[in-house]
Amino acid sequence: MLQPSAAFLSRARPHSVARWLFAVAGLIVAMVVIGGITRLTESGLSITTWKPISGIVPPLTDADWQAEFANYRKIPEYAAFNQGMTLAGFKGIFFWEYLHRVLGRIIGLAFALPLLWFAVRRQIPAGYGWRLVALLALGGFQGAIGWWMVASGLSERTDVSHVRLAVHLLTALTILAGIVWTALDLIALHRNPLSCPARLTRVAVAALALLFVQLVYGAFTAGLDAGYAFASWPLMGDALFPAGVPLVDPAWRNAVDNPVVVQFIHRWWAFAAAAALTWLAVAATRTGSKAGFWVVGLVTLQIMLGIATLMTGVQIDVAVAHQANAALLLIATVFAAHACGRRTA
Repeated sequence: MLQPSAAFLSRARPHSVARWLFAVAGLIVAMVVIGGITRLTESGLSITTWKPISGIVPPLTDADWQAEFANYRKIPEYAAFNQGMTLAGFKGIFFWEYLHRVLGRIIGLAFALPLLWFAVRRQIPAGYGWRLVALLALGGFQGAIGWWMVASGLSERTDVSHVRLAVHLLTALTILAGIVWTALDLIALHRNPLSCPARLTRVAVAALALLFVQLVYGAFTAGLDAGYAFASWPLMGDALFPAGVPLVDPAWRNAVDNPVVVQFIHRWWAFAAAAALTWLAVAATRTGSKAGFWVVGLVTLQIMLGIATLMTGVQIDVAVAHQANAALLLIATVFAAHACGRRTA
């Protein structure tokens, strides 16, 4: 007769759990894309209330639509930019914010329900349950962060806080990275029962840290509409850094709140991040992983898309591709970092 611990191990299904996690990761990438479209179409403030449960039901009657539109007409964004908007125009921006929120709920259910299923059937390998619960909790917190972001644009501002936007986006990407890393640990466990969770090596920490900063500045650039400041490359106008740019005090605030400075940092930090990612790619390739090739290809594409986003005046399809590719680059980076940190007992 099997001992209890052996019986538990025999019921664990790391490969099945990993496949489920990769599916959730795919949904999060879709969420990042929809979030980018929502931002670029200025749709994020079209829903002025947060109803986690009943909010799943869209306006169904003309009276419902008129009530939603009336709420929108009360906020500063409408008075500043959208006076005279028709109900049809409002429905257009409402669609993207509604889709963004609904997809968030779908992701929550797609994570919580299978997690419960796997847990009840004791198919989660020992030591991974706490990690999955932590990711679920962070996902729930992400919903609250989303509302915290939206609330910043409903009273005094005409848009959401770019700092809160950065927190919202980076939390989503942290969840994405955590899910992919956990799935890769489970795949390794499926292939070799003696494998241990991968560790973060120094090269991986350095590459992820520089990429993190670049992602933060990508969010700042989007939130401040800094991409519209200069539509030229490699110069900003006729100089590397334009003369006569109004600066604010204290000086450090320029790196957070000044659109021109933010665009400048985002332009050139990209190459520091690319160098670190290339270093990681080489290290991953030496382990026999092909992830390094993906990292180099995606970071090259990301720089090209960033330049194209500027030079097209933030054309929406190019800008959305830039944001989507950022999520894919993060996934490839996690694969490479995981390859460098794989180990067995």
